[in-house]
Amino acid sequence: MSFEKEKEPKRKVLQDDTLEDWDTPRKRKQHSDNREVGRTGQGVKGKSTQDRGRQKDRSLRHGKKKKSRFKRFLIKVAILVAVCAALHYYAVGVIYDKMNYVETASNAGGKAPIKEDGVVNILLIGNDSRENDGDGRSDAMILLSISNNTKKIYMTSLLRDMYVEIPGHDGNRLNAAYSFGGPELLMDTIEENLGITVNHYVQVNFEAFANLVDAVGGVDLELSSEEVEYVNAYLWEYNILTEQPEGTHYMDTSLSGMLHLNGPQALAYSRNRYLGTDFGRTERQRKVLGEVIGKLLKAMIKNPKGVMDGILPNLTTNLTQNECYQLSFMAGKLLTYDLEQGSIPIEGSYQNVTIRGMAVMEVDFEANKKYLEDRIYGGADTQE
Repeated sequence: MSFEKEKEPKRKVLQDDTLEDWDTPRKRKQHSDNREVGRTGQGVKGKSTQDRGRQKDRSLRHGKKKKSRFKRFLIKVAILVAVCAALHYYAVGVIYDKMNYVETASNAGGKAPIKEDGVVNILLIGNDSRENDGDGRSDAMILLSISNNTKKIYMTSLLRDMYVEIPGHDGNRLNAAYSFGGPELLMDTIEENLGITVNHYVQVNFEAFANLVDAVGGVDLELSSEEVEYVNAYLWEYNILTEQPEGTHYMDTSLSGMLHLNGPQALAYSRNRYLGTDFGRTERQRKVLGEVIGKLLKAMIKNPKGVMDGILPNLTTNLTQNECYQLSFMAGKLLTYDLEQGSIPIEGSYQNVTIRGMAVMEVDFEANKKYLEDRIYGGADTQE
């Protein structure tokens, strides 16, 4: 029996002097690919390790450049914000320097918080004096409340004929508290009788009120012919106080309806206490203030110097400069808040009586406390 020697597979010597099988299509394909790699250092479908490394380096450098650009952008934004904040603080300081600051025990050194339970309360006092001191009577008392709880601004007139307990004094009309101890005692009296914490006030005299109306270009109000006559009667007194000729600022008594009033005319209109009750007088005051507030922003843009020069020198407050700075940041938000008006005492919570020869209003203060709590604070414990 003979055996044939088994044939060896074909071999081929490659360029790198290695032997590879050459007897199947798959091996020939593999051989071809390997030869390509050997010649160029690069696979058929992929890139070389060196190229991939270079690409990775380029990606890292590009990423670092992007981060560097973003960092520079953030630095520029931070500088811009800082400059704007500095200019804002400077502007507030310029405005504040024109006002008259008086420190009170309730807010010595700005110790009283500007906002409590989500509400900013500031007492607006209209003084019937032409000077900035504490002489004269509180002709108007309006509690300005900015409520974050209800997203509203409230102007609440406090009627001066309410019979109240005045700390350290006998009971008397509310405006007597101002006569006895100025804004500080008036705020203490309001807190004791109405349960509302008020530590900040802004006081304006006749001149500031008239200048404010003039600074916004006057106000348009609905007047009856009888109200026009009373405006002229109060203007007679105003002209004497301001040493102006008789007849200055008088209105045409043949007119009525929607009329345009300048500063002195609006002041005379709001002081009228002979038509209707004191409720009517305080309503007229709020009407004028409401019109002024609606036009104030536009006036500040068009005539900032006129507004500031006309009002600020005749304005006295216990708000510190930092507190005014805090309030200035609320300006944008306040443009979205609704304005509501009202008065204390509320209807059905008082009666007219005579006490020690004084015609006063005897008030159910518990009912009015609840009204203020529900209205201004939203009747909830939510704070902001």
